[in-house]
Amino acid sequence: KYTHQTVKHLIYDWEAKRFLMARRLVEAGVRVVTLQCGSWDHHSSPDQHIFESYKLCLPALDHSIHALVTDLEERGLSDDVLVVVLSEFGRTPKLGYPGPGREHWADAGCALFAGGGLKMGQVIGETDTRAEKSTSVRITFQNIMATIYRVLGIDPTIKLPSFTGRPQYILEDPQPVAELV
Repeated sequence: KYTHQTVKHLIYDWEAKRFLMARRLVEAGVRVVTLQCGSWDHHSSPDQHIFESYKLCLPALDHSIHALVTDLEERGLSDDVLVVVLSEFGRTPKLGYPGPGREHWADAGCALFAGGGLKMGQVIGETDTRAEKSTSVRITFQNIMATIYRVLGIDPTIKLPSFTGRPQYILEDPQPVAELV
């Protein structure tokens, strides 16, 4: 059986190597690199508590992101590389609602942007005290994608043909996150 410390080192090593590989791919000229970090579909149960899982995963992710962003800055690549960290949902604001643990919660989540020539050093939006709902600006995945497209030089208002030849917009809401651009 692995000890807590052994598992922690295995997670750190695995995550760190993937972030290093991403930086090397960028230096080699790859325009888009996608990483899946860890297994984040954690729920509380009688056998496992969500916060125990996060005690292992969050520090590894935090250190890996910090190392990548710092490394890109030191190499003069931070304006040329956009780092985006996000998930498609948050977690229920309290245990046992609506299920037995911390379930998927689309009403509030978060995203982290670093570099890419965007305006950094800010927190945009906020939730209520229970992290149930946004109490300020509402940012959608469409807005996040429009921001990413803008950094990549893709016009988010263009139309592409569907499989039947009918023109369709690549995004229904092509507005990037205004505070970042």
